[in-house]
Formats: sequence, C-alpha cells, structure tokens
Amino acid sequence: MADLYISNNKISSVFQLLGEKENNISYSVGYAFSNCRQFLQKFLLHIKIKTPFDPDKIKIRLQTHEKEKGFTDFEIIHENEFHIIVEAKRGWTFPSRDQLEKYATRPTFISSKAKDKRIVVFNESIPSFTSAHFGIKTIRSIPIEVVSWNDIQKIALTSKAIGRDSENRLLKELNFYLEKISTMQKTDSNRVYVVSLGSGKPNKWSLLWQDIVNKQAKYFHPVGGRKGGWPAEPPNYIAFRYGGKLQSIHHIEKYEVFTDPSIHFKAAPKETWAPHYLYSLGVAIKPSHEVKAGKKIIRSMRVWAMLDLLLTSQTIQEARDKSNLRIKASQ
Repeated sequence: MADLYISNNKISSVFQLLGEKENNISYSVGYAFSNCRQFLQKFLLHIKIKTPFDPDKIKIRLQTHEKEKGFTDFEIIHENEFHIIVEAKRGWTFPSRDQLEKYATRPTFISSKAKDKRIVVFNESIPSFTSAHFGIKTIRSIPIEVVSWNDIQKIALTSKAIGRDSENRLLKELNFYLEKISTMQKTDSNRVYVVSLGSGKPNKWSLLWQDIVNKQAKYFHPVGGRKGGWPAEPPNYIAFRYGGKLQSIHHIEKYEVFTDPSIHFKAAPKETWAPHYLYSLGVAIKPSHEVKAGKKIIRSMRVWAMLDLLLTSQTIQEARDKSNLRIKASQ
C-alpha cells in the first residue's frame, strides 16, 4: 500500500486529514462516538450517566450555533434523558466562566426536558492541576466536569478490545490521531525547556526580561544546535524560573526567526543579531504549590523536564531527574 503524505507529514490516520485544531479534534471524537457504540457507551459510563444505553435514541450534534451564544463543539443528546455539551480544548487550558455561562443559558439547553444536563470539558489537565486551577463546579446548577484526553484514549483502547472489526479500525485510527495531538502522550512534546529569567534588561533595552515574558507574552533566544546549548528546534513548552523557584510554564503558540529585535520590540535598538527564535507564549500554567529550583539548579542553568513532573515535584531538580529516569526506562 502506498504511503500518503501531506507536504512532508505522513498520514497514518484518516482523522489527520481534518487537521489538528480544536474543531477538528471535536469532529473526530464526535464521529467516533456516532460510529462506535462501545466507545460511546463506555464514555457515558465514565461520566456516570445512568440512563440505559440505547444508541438508536442518541443524537450527536457538531458545531450547533445559537444567536449570541456561539457554537458548541458537540452535544450528546438522548431526548428526555440526558443533554451533554462538550467543550474540547488543546493543551492544559480551560474555558472561561463567560463561555460556560453562554453554554448554560442556550435556549435549547434551558428548554431541554432532559433529566441529566452536563457540560463536559476535554483537555490534557491532570486532576491535581484541575483542582488547583479550575474551581468551577457548576454554572446555573449545571455540573461542570473535566475529562482528560488521556482518559478518552483509555476509553477508546478498552472499547477497541470488545468492538466490531469496523469499529476497532476506526478507534485504532482515532487513538493514533489523539496521540499526535495530545502532548501528554508523547515523551518529546511533554518536555518543558526550563530557563532562568534575569531581573535586568537586555543590553541597551528599556524593557525588563521579566516584563517581556509576563507583560508581552514573548521570549527569545538564539537558534541553537551549536555552541551555547540552546535548542535547535523550538520546544512545545517553555518554563521560567527566578527568585529561586519555578514561576510559570507556557505553551509556545507560534514562533518565528528574527535578526533585528527592533522590528518586534519598541524598547529594543535597531541591531543585527545572529538568528533568534521569537516565541509567542500561551496562558501561564502555574504550579499549585511552590516548586523551588533545587540545590543543583544554579545560576543560568537551563534544563529539560516533563510537564506533569514539573507540576507535581517539589523542585525543578527533582522533576529533571525523574524525567531523565522516565526517558531511560522507555528506551
């Protein structure tokens, strides 16, 4: 069988043809729910829906729009029994209270006669991070639940073991697709590049290093791969430490290469540099407890650590060491 590529990217799942944006992920999971009864049933059991499972009475609606209430990613509806709105997120982000309020006040949701109404959020968060950073349990008496992509993958895998051949093939492709877009499932993309952030300014600038990150959501460093130890390819996540502890972790939303900083920063003089990566940073992920640097993480040392371990370890040093052991064990 001939291999299929889009540009230089090999396509191993039909779902990759949709793309990797949040809407594309929603379409993929919604389609799998509608075509794999074991997958849908196990998901409903996972969120403790008590209605007897009858797939012939369930409707899955993708991208339903209501005036001034926006679009839902998808909805799972069993008339008179349950009405579930699903909001799918990439990474560790959560929907805002305003967005959840819009969902909870959608006319069709309010008028639904379903006995069980819920809003379910899909993202990559682990339970400890969710409890520390997402305190919304209900909106207008509607329960709000968070289900991780890791849980969705586990449900797909257990469903594949007992489903029909056609369903199993589809779930195999879905699982491969979710592995591609879910950073928690890939060792490389779950790694965070942890850098030291000084309290001063870049040479001849009128902008503090910490303000570049905290106020402008930017960061830059030389394109690596040679001397200096900087990465040759941009990481998915970058973290900043100062004051002796971890301050924040950010997903790198996009990057570009520049040689004149003044094009991007008004506070910078016009100069010609060696090629630098300029990162646009996502929303700050902050640990729920103080994560100190550790005795061996000194001065401007830069290290790599797994995202989940950074959020759960007591020190950056501990997270780094445990990450190295995990990588060694997987080889």
